[in-house]
Amino acid sequence: MEEWKEDSDDGTVARIAAIDIAKASGMVCLRVPHDTVEGRRVQQVWTVTATTNAILELGDRLVCQGVQRVVMEATSTYWRPFFYLLEARGLQCWLVNARDVKNVPGRPKTDKLDAVWLAKLAERGMVRASFVPPKPVRQLRDLNRTRTVFTQERTRHKQRVEKALEDTQIKLSTVVSDLFGVSGRAMLSTP
Repeated sequence: MEEWKEDSDDGTVARIAAIDIAKASGMVCLRVPHDTVEGRRVQQVWTVTATTNAILELGDRLVCQGVQRVVMEATSTYWRPFFYLLEARGLQCWLVNARDVKNVPGRPKTDKLDAVWLAKLAERGMVRASFVPPKPVRQLRDLNRTRTVFTQERTRHKQRVEKALEDTQIKLSTVVSDLFGVSGRAMLSTP
C-alpha cells in the first residue's frame, strides 16, 4: 500500500483537487503551488461530465498535475463513479461527510464555489475522510444486499400465493407445514 506524504506536519496538502458532485457532472477545483511565486497558489475550476471516459480523463489530468489527494462530498450515490475510477487510477481519494463541510462557517452556495471551498478546507487539513471499505468488502456487501432483496421478494411472492389460495377458500397451509415444500408444491400443481 502506498503512503501519501503531506507537505508539512500541520496536515496541509500542496496539490489538492476537490469535486462537487451532482447527478450528471462534477465541478472540479484544482489547487497547486504557483510555479514562480513562493507561497502563492494557482487554482483551476472546470466541469466534468459523470461518464466513465470523462472521469478517466480527469484522473489522467490530475495524475499529470501531481495531485496528492482528491476530496469529494458524499452526495447520494453520485460520488461512487468518481471515487472508484479515480482510486483505480492511483489517486488517493477522500470521501468527506457533507455535514462536516456544511458545518464550517462561511460556506458558499454555488457548485463552483462549493468546489473551491472544499479544496481550501482539504488543503488546510480541515476535513477528515469517511470510511470507504476496500473493493472486496464492497463486492461482498453488494452480494449480501442483492441476496437480501431476492429473499424478501421470494417471501413476498409466497405470501401472495397463500393469500390468493385463502381468498378462494383453499386452506392448504392448515394441511401442510410448508406450502412450498415437496407436498405443498405437489398439491398446488395437481389439476
